[in-house]
Amino acid sequence: MKTVSMLIDGEPMSSRNGATFERRNPLDGQVASRAPAATVADALAAVDAADAAFAAWSALGPGARRALLTKAAHALEAKADAFAAAMAAETGASALWAGFNVHLAAAGLIEAAALTTQIAGELIPSDVPGSLAMGMRQPAGVVLGMAPWNAPVILAVRAIALPLACGNTVVLKGSEICPATHGLIIEAMQEAGLPRGTVNFVTNAPEDAAQIVDAMIAHPRVRRVNFTGSTRVGRIIAETCARYLKPAVLELGGKAPLVVLDDADLDAAVDAAVFGAFANSGQICMSTERIIVDESIADAFVDKLGARARALPLGDPREGGAVVLGSVVDMRTVERCNALIDDALARGATLVCGGKATSTLMAATLLDHVTPEMRIYHEESFGPVKGIVRVRGEEAAIACANDNEYGLSSAVFSRDTARALNVAKRIESGICHINGPTVHDEAQMPFGGVKASGFGHFGGRAGISEFTDLRWVTLQTEPRDYPF
Repeated sequence: MKTVSMLIDGEPMSSRNGATFERRNPLDGQVASRAPAATVADALAAVDAADAAFAAWSALGPGARRALLTKAAHALEAKADAFAAAMAAETGASALWAGFNVHLAAAGLIEAAALTTQIAGELIPSDVPGSLAMGMRQPAGVVLGMAPWNAPVILAVRAIALPLACGNTVVLKGSEICPATHGLIIEAMQEAGLPRGTVNFVTNAPEDAAQIVDAMIAHPRVRRVNFTGSTRVGRIIAETCARYLKPAVLELGGKAPLVVLDDADLDAAVDAAVFGAFANSGQICMSTERIIVDESIADAFVDKLGARARALPLGDPREGGAVVLGSVVDMRTVERCNALIDDALARGATLVCGGKATSTLMAATLLDHVTPEMRIYHEESFGPVKGIVRVRGEEAAIACANDNEYGLSSAVFSRDTARALNVAKRIESGICHINGPTVHDEAQMPFGGVKASGFGHFGGRAGISEFTDLRWVTLQTEPRDYPF
């Protein structure tokens, strides 16, 4: 059992009233971690600490910020084994998924370090003689970041790395489901030598989340908010930010379609579908949620896909071995996925492999002949239960891909890349991969969704725009004439 501390102004902290909460392992119920249940006063103190540290951090040169973020990346990588143990204990994640999380999170810190010298403005021609007009990017101030449990290292680092690179200070609100995992990130940042108050860490009991978040967003020194999580909670965050006129970056739910056209390389499409659908037991915002395949090749494709899915290793990630499918996060996921299976089968779907589960160890499950009348056609499973929709022709495939409220990731498979690109342009999603899986991320890419999948972008130069203020500044270099 891991005991977690908050970090406020560089000091490990308990909650002011001594309250704590526990996270239990989803498989056996053992206590995985115990963390402080922050009060509103604790949360506001974290914002105050970030605000106090802002002047010095924002004035620090890009080279110094780059060096510290690079050190943080190395410190994070050195904790790979600790991350694997914490993720297995708190969320049931496999060692494979934990290792990928650490790798991409470290890359995110390295990319953020590189971007410290890329926060550039522009000179803008002015009609006023002698006026040097500039668009200048400056750090916004205190950034509140909120990260989920499903890709806990990647997404928590994403919430803080680029804001720090841009000269902001940060408060990270850890997930109630994985406080120890998020705490390890904060330990790495501290080991790198970041100044006091530059990064602060708050943990809260699940029942206190709403008041903690509302209080921090309302704090006048919080200038940006970023949140990754469900669309339901994202709407609440957006409404709260609107009330206080705080800009937000929201990366929310998904129902990523993988479109397999009639001329696709079936083996390549199957490889991508297996990875995209079942990595981390399908608990990824970009997970392949709907497999849309042309009916002319559907039988061959489903045979190959089913064979691959049946062979995926399932087991307790704490016991080692080549586990691909570990535990899902809780029994609510099992109950939701079982209900989707029951509904689909009752309405005419065919079970290709897997099926209903009685524990959080859920096998890879595929349902063929899914139709719009079935819940799984529209609803995000966020588990290892995936539907296959058979369509006739390209137009039907595009219509099916767009027939839901979400728009985060997508994929198209075709041997004709020009055709695939034209299809990709018509899919309503922030991300589309041609002949690649729906699950793919790189730290330098503009990551974000449309529709109910959120707005704004993390990553690369697009992220710089989100976490800085663009100011118009002029310098009059010669006498100016005025009309009076």
